[in-house]
Amino acid sequence: MSEPLTTLYVGIDVSKNSNQVCALNFESKKLINSSFKNNQEGAQELESKLVELCIKNDLKDIIIVLESTGVFSYHIANYLSTSHALLKFDVIVYVVNAKMAKNYAKSYIDTSKTDPKDAFILADFARVGRCKELTPYRGSQRLALQRLLRHRKHLVDLATKEKEYVTANVFIKFSEFNNGKHGYGTFSNNFSNTAVEVLLKYKSAEQIAKTPIDKLTDFIVKTGKNRFGDSKEVAKTLQAAARASYRLDKAAYKPVNLAIASSIRMIEAYEKEIDSIDKEIELLIKGLDNQSEYQSLTSIPGIGAVYAAGILSEVGSIKDFKDDSALAKYIGLSWKKNDSGEKNSEDTPMQKAGNTYLRFYIIEAANTVRQWEPEYQEYYQKKYDEVKIHQHPRAVVLTARKLVRLIYTLASKDQLYSPKNNRK
Repeated sequence: MSEPLTTLYVGIDVSKNSNQVCALNFESKKLINSSFKNNQEGAQELESKLVELCIKNDLKDIIIVLESTGVFSYHIANYLSTSHALLKFDVIVYVVNAKMAKNYAKSYIDTSKTDPKDAFILADFARVGRCKELTPYRGSQRLALQRLLRHRKHLVDLATKEKEYVTANVFIKFSEFNNGKHGYGTFSNNFSNTAVEVLLKYKSAEQIAKTPIDKLTDFIVKTGKNRFGDSKEVAKTLQAAARASYRLDKAAYKPVNLAIASSIRMIEAYEKEIDSIDKEIELLIKGLDNQSEYQSLTSIPGIGAVYAAGILSEVGSIKDFKDDSALAKYIGLSWKKNDSGEKNSEDTPMQKAGNTYLRFYIIEAANTVRQWEPEYQEYYQKKYDEVKIHQHPRAVVLTARKLVRLIYTLASKDQLYSPKNNRK
C-alpha cells in the first residue's frame, strides 16, 4: 500500500509517435509536463526522469496511469511495468479504458481538450485514489517469469545430469566414496564443498589412505569450516573408505582426475547461473497480479520465492480451479484408481498428462516442506515405509499431492499457513 505523500502520480497520454507525460506529487504540483518519443529511446529517457524525480523528492512509490490505446500503449506499459530501475520504487502501472478516463475528465469542463490536459487528468485520476479498485497492468511479466523459471529448471536438469555422469568417474577413482558407514556415503552431500575439495586435492584413494589422520582431520575442519560435529570421525570414515577402495593403475589417474575436475567446474557454473537467476526471479515476482496467492504459498515453511514463483507462473491463478482435484489433474498428480493417491499400490503409475514444469516445482516444494514441517515429514515417512521399491519417488509424489490440497485451500481463500497444532 503506497503512502500518498511519498508517491509520484504519473499520467501518460499515448499516441503513435509520442507520449505526453504529466507527473504530480500529492499536492498536485507538476513535476513533469513533457513529451517523450514513443519508442525505446523515449521510454529510457522517461525512466531516467522518473528515477531522478523520486530520488530528488524522496518519493518511494510510483503510480502510472495510461489510457488504453491498443497497440500504441502496449510497449510503454510493458516497459515501465517491467523496468528494473523503477522496481525499487514499487512502481504500479494501470491501463484504463477510454470511458473511465472520459467520465473523470467531466470534472474539468472548464478546460479545452489538449494532450497535456489529458495527461494531467490521468495523473490526477491516480492522485485521488481512483485506481484502488483496478487491477494493475502486468502485461508480459508472467510470461517473462515463466520463461526464466523454465530456463532455471533446464539448468537444474543439466546440473543433475552432470552429477549423475561424474559419479561414474568418482567410482573409478574412489570406489567406496559413496559407501560410507552411514549408508549414503562419507558425506551427506557428495557435492558439498568438503566432498568436492577431497576429490580435487587427493589424486587417488591410496593417497587419502596414507595421509596421517590428524592432517586429514585438519583438512576436513578447514574445508568444512568446522561445521562437522566430529571432524576426526569424518576423517576416519573417509580413510576407511579409501583403504577399502580398489586401486587404480597410475596411468589412469590423471585422465580420470581431469574428467572429474571438468565435471565439477561445469556443475559449479550451472549452480552459479541458477543463483543469479534466483535473484532475478525475486525481482520479477513483484510483477505478478496474484500477490495474495504468492503470500499464501510463501507462508508455508519450505516454500520460498522461487518455488512459489514457479508454481504461480505456470498455474496463473489457483482460484481458477474449482477444487484441489482439478488443480492436481492439471499438474499431473493424479492416478487412475484414486486421484488422492492414498491407496495406490507400488506399481500404480501416475498420470503425467499435466504441466511438466508445474509438477517439477510442486514436487520440489513438497520435498523441502517435509523437511520443515513434522506433519509432512510423518506423512512422507509413512508412505516411504509402505513399499520396498521406488520408496523416495513414491513418497515425495504422494506428499506433493497432499501439499496441493494445502496450497489450494490457502490460496483460494487468501489465507496464511498455520501449523497443524495451532489450527482450531
